[in-house]
This record gives sequence, structure tokens and C-alpha cells, in this order.
Amino acid sequence: MVVKESKLDVMASRRSQYPDKDLPEFLLVGRSNVGKSSFINALLSRKNLAHTSSRPGKTQTINFYLVNNNFYLVDVPGYGYAAVDKKTQAKFGMMIEEYLENREQLKRVFLIIDFRHKPTEDDLLMYNFLKYYNVPVTVVATKADKVGGSRKNKNLKVIMDTLDLVVGDDLLVFSSVTKLGKTEILKKIDDLSINII
Repeated sequence: MVVKESKLDVMASRRSQYPDKDLPEFLLVGRSNVGKSSFINALLSRKNLAHTSSRPGKTQTINFYLVNNNFYLVDVPGYGYAAVDKKTQAKFGMMIEEYLENREQLKRVFLIIDFRHKPTEDDLLMYNFLKYYNVPVTVVATKADKVGGSRKNKNLKVIMDTLDLVVGDDLLVFSSVTKLGKTEILKKIDDLSINII
């Protein structure tokens, strides 16, 4: 797939604001500051479509990025950021839950984690939460350019052992700097989009 055009199409905080186009959607979830915005920009070959910030918790709506007028990348608020008050965290949780419960267009979730570290308790909770809703998941281990060759296999094993992926889910290693894994992710999106159009 070649990404020819992309834009932030809709910012929603409730179901009534979701796009009304019947296009496949791919949800991105991950801890605050794990690099979701960098992932979006690298995947879509855009520098600042998704705004990166040194301040975690910047995304506070469900953001629908329309790509090639063919599918949506859907970005939700990051989890696990302690400085966001509990009321706001609960609101984010309800927004994500409402989306998962009601969105037939959702085809797959990309769970973004940091390849340098063992998945956190929050990562594990999110993976199990997604499995409760029976949504297929691809774990994307990003920041791979920061992991030396000798540590790669060890880190992969730690991630696989911690998350204990169910059959049908998979793990891809990604770098927004070197673009490692970009082709595989776009192919996965392309294949899943073609199957339903």
C-alpha cells in the first residue's frame, strides 16, 4: 500500500460524533508517551499530522485519521499517566469502552508498547481488556532502533512471555526512525481492508 493522502478527519468524545463513513477502522492504544503520534506520522509518511508532545496525556479525544479515503487509523488517549486525575482517567476509559462496544467497523487493534522494556502492568491490563471484547490484536514493539542486536531476542521473549498472546494475535517490531516494520503493518491493514470491501 502507498499512502497518498491522510488527514485528521474527526475528533470525537462520544459515539454520536464518530464518522458516518462505513470504512474499516484500526485502533491504536498504548501508554502515554509510548510514541503513538510518532507511529502515526511514520506510518503515514507525515511529519506533524499527529502532534508529538513531551507532555504525556495530550490526546484527550478519539481521533479518526482518514487514510486514502479507504480506512481510518483511530487514536485514543494514552493510559497509565499518573498526572491525569482519576476523574479524567475514568472518562478516557469510558470513551474507549464505548468505542469497543459499539464499533462494527473496527477490524484490528494495534497495541503500542516500548520494545526496550518489559510490558507494564497497564499494558497487560489493556491486552486482557481487548481480549474481553474479543478484538484481534497486533502488538507493535516500537523504538526498536534503540535496542542493540544482542538484546533483541531477549526483549522479544520477555514481551511474548509477559503478554502470552492468544492464537491469531501477533507481534511486530517497529521503529519510527528507521521505518522498520512499516511495510508489514501497512500490508496487514491493506489485507484486512481488501477482505471487507
